[in-house]
Amino acid sequence: MYIESNKNPKIKNLVKLLEKSKERKNQRKFVVEGKKENLFALKNGFVPLEFYVQSHIFQNSITLPSSVIKYEVSQSVYDKIAYRKMSEGILGVYEYKTHELNQVKLPDNPFILIIESLEKPGNLGAICRSADAFGVDMVVVCEEKADIYNPNVLRSSVGSFFNIPIISTKNTNIYDFLIKKEIPIYATYMSQSSIIIQNVDFRQSASVIFGTEHSGISEYWKDKIEQNILIPMKGQIDSLNVSNAVAIVCYEMQRQKNM
Repeated sequence: MYIESNKNPKIKNLVKLLEKSKERKNQRKFVVEGKKENLFALKNGFVPLEFYVQSHIFQNSITLPSSVIKYEVSQSVYDKIAYRKMSEGILGVYEYKTHELNQVKLPDNPFILIIESLEKPGNLGAICRSADAFGVDMVVVCEEKADIYNPNVLRSSVGSFFNIPIISTKNTNIYDFLIKKEIPIYATYMSQSSIIIQNVDFRQSASVIFGTEHSGISEYWKDKIEQNILIPMKGQIDSLNVSNAVAIVCYEMQRQKNM
């Protein structure tokens, strides 16, 4: 089917899914833009509902499931629905995929990232990219503020979002899970009792919690962590962007596990 008007009901609904978290959650659908991103989504078992392609750009450069309807769109329609315009040529609509804490298969000594109340979708996407790159076993988003299916999360992750289990839940749920599994809990907020990151044994089971960009972790966690860890810094600034801090911690985890 060919769509050439921005007023087409399918296009109007696609724009709603792109722009409004409420619509995504009510419809249990989200939009994936880009070749690599759609490839990772399909590879990791996300269920596609429909595809929108601009054939002059896309040119069938990845194989799409023949059972899923594909709409060809005009250049003007594609310009309306695509963030990257001329570079990719494809958007897919997928069903939500819900991971449950007790259903995720973890290794004997897992490494888990806990992200509490993060507000910026771009930071969450960058965190997913680092988690994928350094072999994190699970990412848990607590007290969700940035919708995990926000298009900016998916774009910033460059498709890494689909390569690792990402769970949205409450603080109490993940805390009970960690206690049951006997997984130590670490944090990275400013504290006089901190130890430097190199002195934490990440070869064993571990979870690290990161808080909001402006205020760190909530009071809920401060009496529940086993140890606060410190990333050594020599400059005058005393903090890092949360996605940068996550990348450093994930790298240190991988370095120790590969020793």
